[in-house]
Amino acid sequence: MRAVRIVACELPVELVLSPEMSVPMQAALRYETDDPYAVRTVFHPPGQEQPVEWFFGRDMLAEALSGDTGQGDVHMWPNTDSGRDVILVALCSPGGSALLRFPAQDVESFLRETWSAVPPGTEPARLDLDAELAQLLAEN
Repeated sequence: MRAVRIVACELPVELVLSPEMSVPMQAALRYETDDPYAVRTVFHPPGQEQPVEWFFGRDMLAEALSGDTGQGDVHMWPNTDSGRDVILVALCSPGGSALLRFPAQDVESFLRETWSAVPPGTEPARLDLDAELAQLLAEN
């Protein structure tokens, strides 16, 4: 069994309410080497007791540093806001939608750490498909 390495960081994000107004909040990014394609993101929206959790593709997050990406419920793109580089993340769900502003430098630093843990292109070697299949079969 291979050791699992975890890369995690907390960063300030903004919930964009309008072009003129946003609300600061915290987000936690978490990457685990045994799930090498996914980044777990937990937000703590103001006024809500329960955090909100989304999973992003690590490649999608990286692509958002330089261009538009996403489909379905998640879209991301780079932008410059008040002289600082940000990544805008649009989320849609049956429960509502949100536009979030992430500091691009913090996202890039986080991604560099994940790439150190699992270099891009080596993700398939981290997967234990036999164990995943056994778990799926055991659940039925």
